[in-house]
Amino acid sequence: MPDRVLPGPVQGDACIREAVCVHTRKVYDSCKDKDCIEDLRLYPTRESQCYIENAVSVRPKSAKLLYVTIDVEEITFNRGYYTVDLRYFYKIKGEAFSLVNRPADITGLAIFDKRVILFGSEGSAKVFSSAMPIQGLDSRTIETTNLPTGVVEAVDPIILGMKLVDICEHHKEDAGVYDIPDFIAESFPSELLFDPTTRRVLVTLGQFSIIKLERNTQLLIPSYDYCMPDKECIGSNEDDPCTLFARIHFPVDEFFPPDTLESPEGYRDAKGSR
Repeated sequence: MPDRVLPGPVQGDACIREAVCVHTRKVYDSCKDKDCIEDLRLYPTRESQCYIENAVSVRPKSAKLLYVTIDVEEITFNRGYYTVDLRYFYKIKGEAFSLVNRPADITGLAIFDKRVILFGSEGSAKVFSSAMPIQGLDSRTIETTNLPTGVVEAVDPIILGMKLVDICEHHKEDAGVYDIPDFIAESFPSELLFDPTTRRVLVTLGQFSIIKLERNTQLLIPSYDYCMPDKECIGSNEDDPCTLFARIHFPVDEFFPPDTLESPEGYRDAKGSR
C-alpha cells in the first residue's frame, strides 16, 4: 500500500485516489503595490491638538493599520473590469516638543484613499447563501450579489516622517470630510478632532499591499486522501504548572548573540588581499 500523501510537494509516484469537486474562491486578477504616501493629514484627538498648538516640532513613533474598506464597481465601458476603491484607516502615534514642557504623546487618525482597476470576469448568476442573515440585507447588497469580491492583504505601514505645518486661515478645509465608522473612532483614547485648524501634523507612510478580485467557483481537483492531523494535541490546563514549564525549551538565543551571521559581501575577498 503506498505511503499516505501529506500536504505539500507531491512525489511523482503518488497515487491519486479520486477527482473531487470543491467550492472555493478563485483569484481572477491581483496586483501588488508599494505606496509612498506623502503628507497625510493627521486628525488628532482633542487632547493631542492642545499639544500640537504649542509644539515647535513633532517626532513619529508608530503607525498601525486599523482597517481597509473596499468598494467594487463595474466599469460599464470595459466588460469584465472593475474599479476597486480602498480607504485605509491608520492609527498614528508621535511626540510633540515644546519650549517649556516635556515631550507629550500625540495620537490621531490618518486616512488614505486608493483606486485600482482589476479584471474580475463576468457573472450573471446571483449568489445567495444560508449563511447570509436576512436582517443584514439591504437593496444595495441584493444588487451586488454577482460582483466579484475585493480582497486586500496589507501589513502595518512604515512611518517615514512627521512634520508640523501652519495653515493660513483662508486655506482651512471644511470640517466633517469623512464618515468614520464607530469601531474606528473607538480605537482612540478620546474624541477625534475633525474641525479646521491652523496647526496641523502631516505624516508620510510607506504601505505594502496586495489587492485581489475573487469569485466563488467550483474546481475539479485531484484528491489523495482525507487530511488528518498527525500531531497530537497537548493540553495546557494541567494542575501542575511546572509540568507545562518543563516542556518549554531553554531560550539560548535570547541570552547569547548569534555567531553565524554571514560576512558582508566582499569582506572575505578584501581580507584575503591584505
